[in-house]
Order: sequence, then C-alpha cells, then structure tokens
Amino acid sequence: MPYPRRTTRTVTLGTLRIGSGHPVMVQSMTNTDTRDSVATIAQARRLAAAGAEAVRVAVPDEAAAAALRSIRAASPVPLIADIHFDHRLALAALEAGFEGLRINPGNIGGEKAVARVVEAAAQAGACIRVGVNSGSVEKHLLARYGGPTPEAMVESALRHVRMLEERGFYNTKISLKSSSVRHTLEAYRLLAAACDYPLHIGVTEAGTLLSGAVKSSLGLGLLLAEGIGDTMRVSLTHDPTREVDVAYMILRGLDLRRRGPELISCPTCGRTRIDLIPLAQAVEEKIAVFPQNFSVAVMGCEVNGPGEAREADVGIAGGEGKGTLFRKGIIQRTVYGDRDLLLEALLEEIRLFLQERGEKIEN
Repeated sequence: MPYPRRTTRTVTLGTLRIGSGHPVMVQSMTNTDTRDSVATIAQARRLAAAGAEAVRVAVPDEAAAAALRSIRAASPVPLIADIHFDHRLALAALEAGFEGLRINPGNIGGEKAVARVVEAAAQAGACIRVGVNSGSVEKHLLARYGGPTPEAMVESALRHVRMLEERGFYNTKISLKSSSVRHTLEAYRLLAAACDYPLHIGVTEAGTLLSGAVKSSLGLGLLLAEGIGDTMRVSLTHDPTREVDVAYMILRGLDLRRRGPELISCPTCGRTRIDLIPLAQAVEEKIAVFPQNFSVAVMGCEVNGPGEAREADVGIAGGEGKGTLFRKGIIQRTVYGDRDLLLEALLEEIRLFLQERGEKIEN
C-alpha cells in the first residue's frame, strides 16, 4: 500500500474489534420494513452469509422498535440501529440487545436526550457511530461555510463527538458521507488528521449497481489506499448482498482482505471462438458458493489465455468447440464440447485443485 494504515484507538461492537489493529470491517444495511421481523431477519441472515460482519437496521418508529428484540435474537452478526429524531428509539434498541447505534447527537432531542442515550449505551457496552451526511449539517455551519463543505461536515462531526466525550463516552466511530466522491475524500482526510477515532467510510447514495460500484470503488479505494478507513459500507440501489460483494472486491483489489473466489476474465476480441460472456457469468455464479480463497480465469482464446492469466489458480481458455484447462499458466488438458460441458470440466478442475490443497469440498 502507498501509505501505512492510520493509527486509531480500538472500539468494540459486540464481539467485533474495530480500529487500525484489526481488519477493515464490512457491513451493510437491510432495506426491508423493519416492522416485518420475518423479512428483516431473513435478509440479515443473507447478508451475514454473504460476508457482512455487522448489519444496520433502520428504526423509524415505535412499531419498528417493537420488532427489534426478535430480530436481535435471530441475527448471526452484531446489529446497529439507525436512529433519527427520537432518542427513545435508541433506548429501545439498546434494551433489545443491539450492539451499536448510528445517531446524529444533534437531532435526537437535545442535551438531556443525548445524556440518556450515552448512559444507556455505556451500560450496555454498545458502540455509537456519529454519522454526519452532507444533508444533515447544521444550518449555522451551512451559513458559515457556504454549504455542506468538507470543512463543515468535519466540524459538525467533531462537535457531536465532544457531546459524547463530555459524558465520558469513547466507544465511538465516526462517518462523513456525501454523494460526491471528491467531497467524501476531502472530508475524511481532514477528519483523519483531526482525531484518532476509527472511521466508517462510504459514499452515500452512490447509485445503482454499476454506477454505485464505480463511485464507491473510487471513494473507498482511494481512502483505503491512503490508510484511512476501519469499517466500510458500499451503498447501492440494489439487493444489499451485492454491497457486500463489491466491498470485498475493493478490499481484494487493494490486497487488504480476501473472501471467496476471484474471477479473472478477458474482455473478448476478434480471436474469440467461444461464447465467452455467458460462460464467464455462469462460472461467476457457480463459484460464488465456494468459501475458499482462490482465483479462476476464463479466457477467450488459446493464444494469450494461459499466459495472461498465469497467476490464476485454475483457468480455462476457450477455442472453437473446446476449452483448454490450466493451473498457474500450465496446461493440464483440453476438453471438447459445448458451454455446459466446459463449465462442468472447469468446476471439476477447481474441486481437484482444492482437494490437492487439502481443503474440504462441500459442493
């Protein structure tokens, strides 16, 4: 990495430890109606299976708060309650056993309300994330800075953190989110220099799967490359399990964390004599069930296939009606047949590779 990891204090979220001495933590958020506990539990479990290490749940009203105890009892990972405007909802989440809160201390009911939430969080051993979005900056700061500038966001966040510190609470992480990649970068860089709290990073309202993944990869990738970021969420207008997928792709691309297989595939060209795009998509879908870390290359021709994907653990280079299987760039065998047959041959090669590596195969 071009920069060392920023040094922070360590905070706790249930059994998780967050800060520079620990891996960057991946989280996501349910998009179900929290009042529907069955749907919310099911989605929290899917997110955990996808690799989310913590899940945030919106708590907009008392009806949602009433469902929190059953959701907490069924979740396999720590839960964070997203609270705005009503401190009583935060208290209900803590009573239900939630390990974390995401609040903006300036909008939950004043000094007395903040004091009650902080006291309850301290007693429960819960973590508080002070979250400031570009759309939630106080009016007097907007007037002073001429808008939700990075400087305004940082001042807002630090002012709210001081409200917790004045009450002896330090199990805190901070987030500053904007839909602007540039503002997000500038804000986090300023905040990183101003405190030693762990930072939760993300680009808010990033967009749909493609546009959101690109914006998040730019914003989060640049921050992580600079050593900034201790927890992360990729925000997508999509199935939230894909947020987890993209997050791990970003971490893998920076060589920070690895989870599950990596697919390497060529963009195709005039030499391609195989229907590569659906083959690559089918391979990506099939290997997603493997929990092991390994790389798979799906290449369009025998000219550059093994060479260009030499570092892949297992791969296939397609030809007309055939596919050449290779490991680490060394050809193993050639299989003749249609796409389905080539797919099965590649999966069999993956199983053989994992078995030789001494790993248990369950699928």
